[in-house]
Amino acid sequence: MREPLVLLPGMMCDGRLFAPQVAAFSGGHPVMTMPLTGRSSVQGLAADILSRTPDRFALAGLSMGGIVAMEVIRQAPERVSRLALLDTNPNAELVEVAAGREPQIQTVHAGGLRKVMREEMKPKYLAKVANRQAILDLCMEMATSLGAQVFVDQSRALKTRPDQRKTLRHVGVPTLVLCGALDTVCPPQRHELMRDLIPGAKLSLINGAGHLPVLERPEETNKELLQWLNR
Repeated sequence: MREPLVLLPGMMCDGRLFAPQVAAFSGGHPVMTMPLTGRSSVQGLAADILSRTPDRFALAGLSMGGIVAMEVIRQAPERVSRLALLDTNPNAELVEVAAGREPQIQTVHAGGLRKVMREEMKPKYLAKVANRQAILDLCMEMATSLGAQVFVDQSRALKTRPDQRKTLRHVGVPTLVLCGALDTVCPPQRHELMRDLIPGAKLSLINGAGHLPVLERPEETNKELLQWLNR
């Protein structure tokens, strides 16, 4: 049996985000999907993950999961055997983006989680793929399953997240940087930056995909992840 693979989902997503990857890789790797819940800081989420994972593992995170993955490898670089950063962002939160989170939090506190997801978040996620509506429906199902408090905690964690560019300069394991070529949430230029910061990193753009290539273009994404796992 090969090294365990730990998958960290994006904001208001759970393990269902990685269903195509679990199906593809669980025959050869123990696969764990870790929820980003119960903490309101990136540092706390990373420490919690490290307390519940094997001594050494391959780590992949998408969007917020990638942000937490960078903090995991900052806290315990000796625990991570390889790293994949998908559709994510190494920078601290921009002031204007942080300012926009509090109105969302207030709306969610008032019972408007579905409204925020439907009107402010889901429209940014996907390219015009054939299964777009099914993916959007899944995103809503995951968000409503996680609930309002998780939205609040995750929003506050993202709002106060650290800049990880210095961390990336010291990554010393095989690293894949991957994003949908049509991602507008975390665009390709940000991934070019991460590729340039991490020694020996490989950059892969998934054509025809937006922010969730793991679901939009699973076959192409899995091909890149398999090559990364075998490096």
